Amino acid sequence: MTADLAGRAKELREQIRYHDHRYYVLDQPLVSDAEYDRLLRELEKIEAEHPELTTPDSPTQRVAGEAVDRLKTPPGWLPLRWRKVEHRVPMLSLGKAMSEDEFRDFDLRVRKSLGLDKVVYVCEPKLDGISISLRYENGALVRGATRGDGAFGEDLTSNVRTIRTIPLGLSVKAGEKAPALLEARGEVILAKKDFADLNRRQEEAGEDPFVNPRNAAAGSLRQLDPRITASRPLSTYIYEVGECSLKFKTHSEKIAALQGFGLRTPPSLRAEGADAVKAVYQDMLEKRHAQPFEQDGMVIKVDDLDQRERLGQVSRSPRWAIAWKFPAEEEETVVENIDVQVGRTGKVTPVARLKPVLVGGANVSNATLHNEDELKRKDVKIGDHVFIRRAGDVIPEVVAVIKEKRTGAEKDFVFPGQCPVCGAAVVRNAGEANHRCTGISCPAQLAGHLALFSARTAMDIQGLGDKLIIALLEAGLVKDVSDVYALNLEKLLQLPRMGEKSAQNLLAQIEKSKKTSLRRFVFALGIRHVGEATAKALAQAFPDVKSMYEAPSEKFQSIRDVGPEVATAIHQFFQQPQNRAVIDRILASGVTPEPEKPPEAGGAFSGKTVVLTGGMSSLSRDDAKAEIERRGGKVSGSVSKKTDLVVAGEDAGSKLAKAKELGVKVVDEAEFLRMIGK
Repeated sequence: MTADLAGRAKELREQIRYHDHRYYVLDQPLVSDAEYDRLLRELEKIEAEHPELTTPDSPTQRVAGEAVDRLKTPPGWLPLRWRKVEHRVPMLSLGKAMSEDEFRDFDLRVRKSLGLDKVVYVCEPKLDGISISLRYENGALVRGATRGDGAFGEDLTSNVRTIRTIPLGLSVKAGEKAPALLEARGEVILAKKDFADLNRRQEEAGEDPFVNPRNAAAGSLRQLDPRITASRPLSTYIYEVGECSLKFKTHSEKIAALQGFGLRTPPSLRAEGADAVKAVYQDMLEKRHAQPFEQDGMVIKVDDLDQRERLGQVSRSPRWAIAWKFPAEEEETVVENIDVQVGRTGKVTPVARLKPVLVGGANVSNATLHNEDELKRKDVKIGDHVFIRRAGDVIPEVVAVIKEKRTGAEKDFVFPGQCPVCGAAVVRNAGEANHRCTGISCPAQLAGHLALFSARTAMDIQGLGDKLIIALLEAGLVKDVSDVYALNLEKLLQLPRMGEKSAQNLLAQIEKSKKTSLRRFVFALGIRHVGEATAKALAQAFPDVKSMYEAPSEKFQSIRDVGPEVATAIHQFFQQPQNRAVIDRILASGVTPEPEKPPEAGGAFSGKTVVLTGGMSSLSRDDAKAEIERRGGKVSGSVSKKTDLVVAGEDAGSKLAKAKELGVKVVDEAEFLRMIGK
């Protein structure tokens, strides 16, 4: 009997997956809703009575997991961070062409690099959604993650599984096996019709409508309760492959394979030469509003994958692809009010609150006015009729005032003298375009400061995430970043849902963070314009942080890659007494930033390019990178013919395979430790 039921359950799963593909991917249903529901209910009944017959890829398992508790989040504070996952093949961002001339410049660069008169491209719509990575192992969906910064994304598997256009298992032909590994990449979107329906339901429930489909899709995907994500009409288009055990010669082959596995792909057209690409672009532009999804341009990719390899990438963008954006669209509306928003860095930005208007397919009710100079240049007043422009992902902005429609009742906006969040003075320094809040403990900034301070690349305080930061601020236990080192068991146990073991673990991490490098410490301070590279340069130029207190701006500007604006920002930061006081309190608590050691002359990695892949048990990725750089090496994120060495830790993936294919020297963790004398 059980064998019969197992067979029936398998048959039902196959039927339901087939009908899901017909309905959600092909938009060609073959059965009525009632018939589909009957099949699903029968499967649910079998699995409820025989749980051992339930499989991870069963259609009944789309919504799994419970909602995550969340503390009340004040407006403007950072959202909770999800568990980070590494993209072993980085998810690159595209360069943009805003005109035909810029596209033809791209085509010329490609042809010159390849030595060809014409290049075959693939043209696809540029979708306005949130980028996603779907990892399938032996045909089963095991992970769904956002793009993040391209190197690390957020693991949203439980939510991704609820999206009907994403198969929980890949389709394969009879007698064939699913690939051992397939990482499919694409976009999570809300179709125009679904977005309108969602907003109608929001308004009927007395809730605020979403601003545009992209924000609605992003917010829906990142819900803490998978059931809420499941209730939203999200869909996907898959257009690229990351890690994969299969080999392809062209992008067109990739698309055909993705379609064969049951994944929905966007329209993909081959075009030989720039003139053919232009013709496809014009056709897409003319038909953009007839498409079921928002489209803000066209993506152009070199079809031949060997040619892509030869072209390579620059920074985080490939040289073999570009996004040719559609012209911006404008609409008229009214400025109902003007107020300000305070950002993480203290920047105070004027924002026009608009009478809602549909611009380029998105419902716009807010537009940035950038700064005081821009506001005055455009002469925007409360009550003005204005033209609003929205171009793709760009924040909507006020293009121009329709002064002919002024009645005399319009009002000037005056920048507030006090921060609307904390009440501290708002100032605008000479030579700067922006106003800034001077409150070092301003809640609008402090949450961001603490998040940066505790980040992996800064003080690396594991466990001090956004949820706990919010709790600490609400309890009044942290007024500035130095207060982190004044936390103790008694204080932490005051927090809701904070157990003694969790508190002790956090205190151990805080204690561990006291031993750090000068470059990490400087980066953790959150100085304007100072990223990791500049922090490293400062750490190499100064013996300790206090020696930066009295250094003139010229001293900072003499450091490589530090220009006048950055030098001024650094100098101003260390001139502020309250900033010095915070640093002094941190150092007094026992934090000891080690001076940056200069690269070793003739070190083990001198003049070599090294790639790190997989995890190491004895040291972190950042520490390994520092060890290599200290010995004169350069760490790269991808393997190429120019790579001298690959360090392969646990679970090394495609980079290791690439190194073996190219004949690049590979060492394991033990050999690497011997090379650095550990």
